[in-house]
Amino acid sequence: MRVTVPASTGNVGPGFDSLGLALDHCDSLQVTRIERGLEFELSGEGAHDVPRTAEHLVVRAMQAAFDAAGAGALPPLRITAHNVIPHGRGMGSSASAVVAGVLAGNALLPEDARLGADEVLQVCSRLEGHPDNVAPTLLGGLTISWEENGHFHSVPVRAHPDVVPVVAVPDFEVATSVARGLLPDSVAHHTAAVNAGRAALLVAALGERPELLLPATFDLLHQPYRAQAMAPSHDLVTRLRERGHAALISGAGPTVLVLAHGEDAARAATEAIAEITGDPAASAASHRGAPVTWRSLVLRVPTEGARVETSTQ
Repeated sequence: MRVTVPASTGNVGPGFDSLGLALDHCDSLQVTRIERGLEFELSGEGAHDVPRTAEHLVVRAMQAAFDAAGAGALPPLRITAHNVIPHGRGMGSSASAVVAGVLAGNALLPEDARLGADEVLQVCSRLEGHPDNVAPTLLGGLTISWEENGHFHSVPVRAHPDVVPVVAVPDFEVATSVARGLLPDSVAHHTAAVNAGRAALLVAALGERPELLLPATFDLLHQPYRAQAMAPSHDLVTRLRERGHAALISGAGPTVLVLAHGEDAARAATEAIAEITGDPAASAASHRGAPVTWRSLVLRVPTEGARVETSTQ
């Protein structure tokens, strides 16, 4: 079988731990039954840094699907993966691996034993710890997620076709655990109210009113507190927003995401990123005394999420 999974961005500015957006930048995974053992062929982003054993996240996710179905151990497999989603950059690489593994494991099960869509969401969310990245990876588009009594829920929202994501990916990483550890235990009521209003506005801006993306992506809940861990990214966001671009930190960072309104705005954002990051005097140009290299990608928001194709050939 072959599984294709998109990248994702969590939070999308003010929607902390609740909003997620799929990005058409896809990892691919091919799983083949073999006679014995476990074999790996890995290439692309992070290929040299991940284990080639049952501890690989994809394998653990496949086994989680088998466990949820009460199906025992995985059969002997060859796993061929090509990754394009950067690791440790806030573009949902671990969520994509989890989704790929759970969907692959589910497809290996007998048809009458396979998990339903809601069960797949639960297994993926438990493995990842929350649904805000796995939901858009599974469903595509914009997703709104929440948890109630230990059960995860996600609702997809179609993103306006004129929304064009532009990502600026730096060559340094920030661990999600580090970024989350910088958040305060509580915030002022006014701060919470401001963010709630902007998160609500963001759903409207992404779905129907992309001209409102700049005010809709304003955040006070997590980005200011994480700035110290990713000063170049914070500086780039600040300078892009001063120029009228709806820039934000993608997930827990350090990738910067611009939600452009149309192709012309996407080109303008790409040019602005190149100008700002190419200025040696800008704080976006160095991280802890070392030069930072940035790469920009103009993407789209896919209307569909992960895809599974199976074959008996």
